[in-house]
Amino acid sequence: MPQIAVVYHSGYGHTQRMAQAVADGAGAELIAIDADGNLPEGGWESLAAASAIIFGSPTYMAGPSWQFKRFADASSKPWFSQAWKDKLFAGFTNSAATNGDKQITLDYLFHLAMQHGGLWVGAGVLPSNSKTATRNDVNWLGAYSGAMAQSPSDASAGEMARGDLDTARVLGQRVAELAARFHKD
Repeated sequence: MPQIAVVYHSGYGHTQRMAQAVADGAGAELIAIDADGNLPEGGWESLAAASAIIFGSPTYMAGPSWQFKRFADASSKPWFSQAWKDKLFAGFTNSAATNGDKQITLDYLFHLAMQHGGLWVGAGVLPSNSKTATRNDVNWLGAYSGAMAQSPSDASAGEMARGDLDTARVLGQRVAELAARFHKD
């Protein structure tokens, strides 16, 4: 079975809930970027061993958190040796506003994966955009390039919409299915 890693930063717990949902869908290892932008012990080794890496960051001020950017900058060492080339990559994000410029964060994650020579996996599900659609439907926010969630600024992580967490889980499942197809023993 391919190893899958979810590397993410969460400032208030919402992105952590998404990361858990993605990991549940993918059967993946969670690697949390801490408040100083560092990985835990063994984090870089887990990423090196993974067949697929799923990035996650909240969207702050039209981009990923500075802690995620610090991790991204530190990934220049595997970039230089092309250690992550041909791995599968995907991404997810959360912000307080319905739009909140989340697409910019997903684009940042996509370009980071491309710089590493990776292969990007999008959401792979149609948006729930009918008149009867609700916040509890999968892909209610209509993202194609990754999973997006919207959490009101005064809502706890425990109040996240079920549809957003289900969308994250579906993204994880898709990455796991594709990683199984591409995995070499």
